[in-house]
Amino acid sequence: MRVIATEIPDVKLIEPTVYADARGFFMETWRDDLFRQHVSECSFVQDNHSKSCQGTLRGLHYQTENVQGKLVRVTSGEMFDVAVDMRQSSSTFGQWVGVMLSAENKRQLWVPPGFAHGFYVLTEYAECVYRCTDYYNPSAEHTVSWDDPTLAINWPLIEGNPPLLSVKDRIAKSFFDAVAFS
Repeated sequence: MRVIATEIPDVKLIEPTVYADARGFFMETWRDDLFRQHVSECSFVQDNHSKSCQGTLRGLHYQTENVQGKLVRVTSGEMFDVAVDMRQSSSTFGQWVGVMLSAENKRQLWVPPGFAHGFYVLTEYAECVYRCTDYYNPSAEHTVSWDDPTLAINWPLIEGNPPLLSVKDRIAKSFFDAVAFS
């Protein structure tokens, strides 16, 4: 695998080595020793799988207890995946990284603990799987508004249409009102 630096040093883009021929392809999607050596010394405890229709925006979510790092990969379709630094002590506090993840490019995004995470679906449907470093804890979950002007995330909205949002995402807090990590 090749680890690609992003504008925020703790966030990594991971590009697997793909062995393809007329029959299809093979790739390692995760390998503990290489991940620990090049990305993060962490353990994963939970795998999630999400399917969403075009125009759906999920996020920006994070937990203040059972703080999760996430390794995100798209298995079908394409989405714009975003990580926002919620760590007040970080020199990149309030900054974001956004990348295109697709079944075709097979890239993965490492979203470290202390970051909010969200994605926007660009194709008719997209499915993603992500490994988490801690368990889901809905009582400690927080949401930052996807369109917060302070963050100014450049979402690639299809024809400028508003995204499809859950109730939770519609009532999200502004970046300045959200709980941050110290």
